[in-house]
Formats: sequence, C-alpha cells, structure tokens
Amino acid sequence: MTTSAVSTFQAPKGTYDLLPPDSAVFLAVREAIAAPLRNAGYGYVETPGFENVELFSRGVGESTDIVSKEMYAFETKGGDKLALRPEGTASVLRAALEANLHKLGNLPVKLWYSGSYYRYERPQKGRYRHFSQVGAEAIGAEDPVLDAELIVLADQAYRSLGLRNFRILLNSLGDKECRPVYREALQGFLRGLDLDEETRRRIEINPLRVLDDKRDAVQKQLVGAPMLRDYLCDACKAYHEEVRELLGAQGVAFEDDPKLVRGLDYYTRTTFEFVHDGLGSQSAVGGGGRYDGLSEMIGGPSLPSVGWALGVDRTVLALEAEGVTAAVPATTAVFGVPLGDEARRVLFGTVTELRKAGVAADLAYGGKGLKAAMKAANRSGARFALVAGERDLAEGVVQLKDLDSGEQAPVRLEEIVTTVKERLA
Repeated sequence: MTTSAVSTFQAPKGTYDLLPPDSAVFLAVREAIAAPLRNAGYGYVETPGFENVELFSRGVGESTDIVSKEMYAFETKGGDKLALRPEGTASVLRAALEANLHKLGNLPVKLWYSGSYYRYERPQKGRYRHFSQVGAEAIGAEDPVLDAELIVLADQAYRSLGLRNFRILLNSLGDKECRPVYREALQGFLRGLDLDEETRRRIEINPLRVLDDKRDAVQKQLVGAPMLRDYLCDACKAYHEEVRELLGAQGVAFEDDPKLVRGLDYYTRTTFEFVHDGLGSQSAVGGGGRYDGLSEMIGGPSLPSVGWALGVDRTVLALEAEGVTAAVPATTAVFGVPLGDEARRVLFGTVTELRKAGVAADLAYGGKGLKAAMKAANRSGARFALVAGERDLAEGVVQLKDLDSGEQAPVRLEEIVTTVKERLA
C-alpha cells in the first residue's frame, strides 16, 4: 500500500499559490492590462514589498480600515517600523519623489506597476490576504484629460480580454475648497444617527468613510444624507463635467454614483470604480481616482496626480463569471520523443535549435518508452511530435507527427527547423 507524500507546510491562511495551467491566465490578464499603458507612454516601476509604516498611515489614512485593521505592520531587529504594502499608489509616489522624477521637466510622470499586496482580511472568494494588482499613476499634472485617459485605458484593457459585463461608477469628491464645507454638513447629519462607537469615532476623523459602510443597518439610516455633488465648488463642478464629456466622446459608458468614496483618504475630485455584477459581494474589480494632496501628505511638493489599480485575481473571477477564456499563448509547439540514448542526444540538440529559432519546444525526459512519451506529448498541448529511433537516425531523418490530425512523415534532420516553422505559420 502506497501513501501519497504531503508536505508538512501549506500556504498561509488567506493566500494562494499560482500554478500552471491557471497561472497562464493570470499572466495573460497582467499583459492585457499592461499593454494599453505601455502604448500610452507609461514606464514600468517596481517598489519593495515593504515600506516605512508612516508612509501608509499618513498617505492612506489612520482612519481607514486598511491602516487601522488590515495592515501587516512589524518592527525589525534594528527597530525600524515597517509594513507590508497594502496598496501601490503611496509606494510609487514615494519612489518617484525619491528619484526626483518630477524635477526632470516632463510632467506628468507616467508609471505602471504590477505586484503582490497584503491585507489582513477575513478570507473569502475574491478577497485574499495576499492579492495581485496592476496599477498606473500619472504624477504631477491637474488635467481632466489625464483622468479620462486612465479610465479609457482600463476600459480598453478589460474589453481586450473579452469582458463585457462590467460597469464604471464615477463621482467627484471635491477639493480642499469645497470638501470641508460638505464634511461639516455630513458630520451634523451623521451625529444624529444610531451608530456604534467605532463608526461614531469615524464620523470625527473621516465622515466620508461612513458613506462607504456596507452594512444594511447603516445604509438604511443614510437615506437623506447630504450629497457631495450639492456642495461642489464651481471649479470642481467644471472639472468633473469635463471628465464626463471626455468619456462620453470616447464612447465609454459610466454611471454617476454620488455615494462612491473609495476606501482611501487621499482621493480628491475624480473617483471611480470598476464593478462586475457576476462576483457577488466582492463586486469591485478595480478603481482609483485623483489624489492631488498625497505628495504633500508624505512630505513632498505639490504634485496633483491620478491613478488606478485593477485586481488581477478579481479580473480572473470576472472572466470566469462571464465564461470568457483568456487567450493564453501555447506553452509548447513541438515535443521531442526520443527512443534510445543516441536519439535523446540528437533530439536534445534539435529541441535546442528550435528554441533558439523562437519555437516553443520540449522533450520527454527520463528514458520514457514510446507510449509514455506520446502521452506526455499530448498532455503538453503541443501541435507536433518529433519521434526518433535508431532506424530514423541511421537514415538521417526524424518523424514529424501532427498531433491534431495524426499524420506522420519523415523530415531530414537539417530541415527540421525550417519545416516546423513553415507548418506552424
């Protein structure tokens, strides 16, 4: 009786491993989101997985769930207080400021990034403690065209994947001129409601976050709450109207959502969210907005900026919900099946030549017999098998077998690369 060996260790709770073939879909999603960004002049940036804890408490906001409940914060042996990054914007802005990219004279600085982020949350489908995002930031310019550009690029990315059933929610959060007036009116309304102690504390620190409370008991009481759109100053109204007109002119459909505030304190003016109704309660697949004051919050100069982050995990779930298969490039086109030691040496050389010529090729390893090697070839998803035995080699040929049709024909060794490339084309 044999027992299957299982490792002593498992992935930590709320995390996941990405393995083939599923990992190919994640790569395809990342590439589809990145492609429009590269075409629009965004350069790639990569930041550390952890940062000074102050970067997030100042930038993202002390009162946010992300900082107060979900951040993985720790102290190093040297006494540094660090946190695993819970989101990307603050890190990317910190990196741009540290490298003085804003002083190079070409604003906005346009950057895109991809990576893992960490939040201590109650794990459920579509909400993990480790998750993957692709994000984009345009730093150092206040222009409605930039806000519209980023929304259009995200829309383009999702449509290129074949997603159709997503919606774009849009709102304006005002600026430092009109937001304080609204904040006071909202606080006056909220103080009269029957709310728990923690929510009451939030009213005093950041009352807009109460509007984002998902609990039914809170939402029912918010009926009749003052709306930010009624308090926007003329400049914010005009700015928001231009963003709406630019999106409309590009044929990008959106819905005005006056309650949309997003979960981070740094947002100003334009804020937006991509939602997919096929995902249940975790319907947001991505979102972002303008954050004109964040640079000053973290000790930098005034740099009005806008950006977004799209969840790779959530996007994959959205594709599944719509029954859309992401276009994944074939991992293997040709599979070598050597019969004997000499054939193994020869086909290893042939497979190496095919790879150098840009053809994805693999080989049966470990001295497998014909039946087991052909099974491996079929499992690999290859289009062709190269089968070689002693008699073939003596004649200077290998058998090229089309795994779709089953047709097989001898091809001279020196003509393999050319023949395979022609057949694949």
